[in-house]
Amino acid sequence: MIELHYYPSTAAMVPHILLEEIGVPYRRVLVDRAVDAHKRPEYLRLNPNGLLPVLADGDLVLYETAAITLHLADHHPQARLAPALGSTARSHFYKWLMWLTNTLQATLILYFYPERWVDEGHEAAAKEIQRHARAKATALLQQVEKELVRNAGPWFMGEHYTALDAYLFTLCRWTRNFPEGRARDRERLGAYLQRMLDRPAVQRVLAAEGLKPPYV
Repeated sequence: MIELHYYPSTAAMVPHILLEEIGVPYRRVLVDRAVDAHKRPEYLRLNPNGLLPVLADGDLVLYETAAITLHLADHHPQARLAPALGSTARSHFYKWLMWLTNTLQATLILYFYPERWVDEGHEAAAKEIQRHARAKATALLQQVEKELVRNAGPWFMGEHYTALDAYLFTLCRWTRNFPEGRARDRERLGAYLQRMLDRPAVQRVLAAEGLKPPYV
């Protein structure tokens, strides 16, 4: 059985949603960051980076959210989580998946953990990094807004729901407590996030992770 090693409201929400959308049996394994379980030797054997999520599928152990996303899409084609191989849409799917993980997610990580990038005791520098990261994230969300307008469909790539939607939803909800520039405050993005919240798979994940409003 597939095992998803997760902690609530982290990037693990992406494969968590996808597994619910696919509908295959799987088991959730809580890695309690509150007690540094992600730094313990048994978890580091799964992911030496000490980050979440990890997906174990038989003998295969994967980390990196984008890699797990592609694995689930490729191994469960009946769920139609990605456009057809070789299509132009598939190429754009790859582009946006890499953008989500390398650009938007990386910027949000800078916002939440600016102290990782300065020497100890440099609080002013950390606050400056955080301010710039939020400004960049706000601009990136406007890029998403424009893409939703361009595609003119209910989902990020247009008419068809894909794995990108689970990824985008997860990252957008990380902005829910921004002092300004939240994803939900944009016209198209706000409506899109509500459509995501209406999906039964998303509702099951929010309940399973014990999350409370505001969800986005």
